[in-house]
Amino acid sequence: MIDYLRGPVVHIETEYIVMDVRDTGYRVFMPNPYAFAGKNEPVVVYIHHHVREDAIHLFGFESREQQTMFRKLLDVSGIGPRVALGVLSAGRPEAIAGAIQQENLSFLTKLPGIGKKTAQRMVLDLKDKLTGYGDEGLLSAAGFGAEPGLAGTGNGQGAGTAWEEARDALAALGYTSAELDRAWNGLQSSVTPEETVDSLMKRALQQLFKG
Repeated sequence: MIDYLRGPVVHIETEYIVMDVRDTGYRVFMPNPYAFAGKNEPVVVYIHHHVREDAIHLFGFESREQQTMFRKLLDVSGIGPRVALGVLSAGRPEAIAGAIQQENLSFLTKLPGIGKKTAQRMVLDLKDKLTGYGDEGLLSAAGFGAEPGLAGTGNGQGAGTAWEEARDALAALGYTSAELDRAWNGLQSSVTPEETVDSLMKRALQQLFKG
């Protein structure tokens, strides 16, 4: 099984990156592919190797913390790889762990693909399994005991901070300031405080593709 890959990112799409590892291109699905936009040096991506009867997929993460949380989420009935990836695109691992330990259903149901029943199962299935993660250094304890924050919102600073990060990543892909201003004008009125960098980039790209 593949644990991690090291190499340059040669292509980025809204759901995945392509890494060149010893002249072989690996398609890796990521919570936020655009985190690697503009990086020319080799990167390390931690991998979950998912094998089904009809497909083999690689899911990648920027940190061990994300990789560990992804695998824990797969233990929950009703959460598959795509939903788990969506959860990590919106919430930091320590924030998700903190919400589960605090039984914060309000936070959990804001995550993509997570309804009330699934949130309750997350608490039931994972609350005891997450005990001690901070002590082991797998998950930071910084998010525990406080109101969890969503990824890409600048620790509660709002969607403006998320857009700044999304804008920088899109600029690194070659989009001009005028194009990015037009994209922002097209989506600004519908942006919510819970928006993530990844969701803003996807929506901005839709605006840009409209021309």
